[in-house]
Amino acid sequence: MTSITSIAPDQSEVLLRVIEAAPQVCRRHQFFVWTQGDFQRWLPHKISICGSYDRDQRDVVFDIFNSIPLPESVLQGLRSMRSEVMQTALSIWRKGRGQSAMLSLQRDVLPQPLTTALTDLGYDQILLHGLTRPGRPDELESFFMFTQPRADYGDASLQAMDMLLPCVHMAYQRVCVTERQMDSGRSASFIVAGQGLPRATPITEREREILLWVRDGLSNQQISEKLGISALTVKNHVQKILRKLGAANRAQAVAKAMTMNALGSAHMQFSESHY
Repeated sequence: MTSITSIAPDQSEVLLRVIEAAPQVCRRHQFFVWTQGDFQRWLPHKISICGSYDRDQRDVVFDIFNSIPLPESVLQGLRSMRSEVMQTALSIWRKGRGQSAMLSLQRDVLPQPLTTALTDLGYDQILLHGLTRPGRPDELESFFMFTQPRADYGDASLQAMDMLLPCVHMAYQRVCVTERQMDSGRSASFIVAGQGLPRATPITEREREILLWVRDGLSNQQISEKLGISALTVKNHVQKILRKLGAANRAQAVAKAMTMNALGSAHMQFSESHY
């Protein structure tokens, strides 16, 4: 169990703002935006891995929210309950009897492709916490992992994770419920109307394609390699997208596009893609 230390007044205010903003979080893009800003001041990270028990699949399924690019192979590994990183993380957390914990990739996980890829990118320490299902202490209800390159987490970070867990759990559960309801309602309306196209938006098909890669955290150079065009052309497209959507940055553009359903069926597939 982590030792409890006093919280500075300014940090108390940060935590209060994070908690006060949480009830407004209902969609995945809102969850991502919420975990920036004050949330980052309370618990710094670049990657959050969020798992929730899905009663249809009878298993915990994971989403990844990353503010810096990650290779697709790493994203897939971090979504998989079967990867050694995820299995070790769950084992360490359970051994801690439900307290916040920290995984060290270099110390706790045997070398394998996912671990090597992450350590090569500068990752080592990963904060862990979760909750078990009511009345079923051996089954997960939710599980969260936070990390960033060259992280230097300590007891204060573990305490911050402990204090924030109930809020993160409730916000993410609400997101999962809302997304399932909206996807079910949208699918039903598509069948009735005989259509499945996204709402008309000012962005072109090429810009939508680029937005999908931006959403996945790819850089302009990485997108250019995917599409076979120059990085400068990608940059020009991104600037046009920002202007058309009235967005200040790439994350805001993705959030606005998702709100408008501008990413279409590809967005819906992403919302349900868990490994």
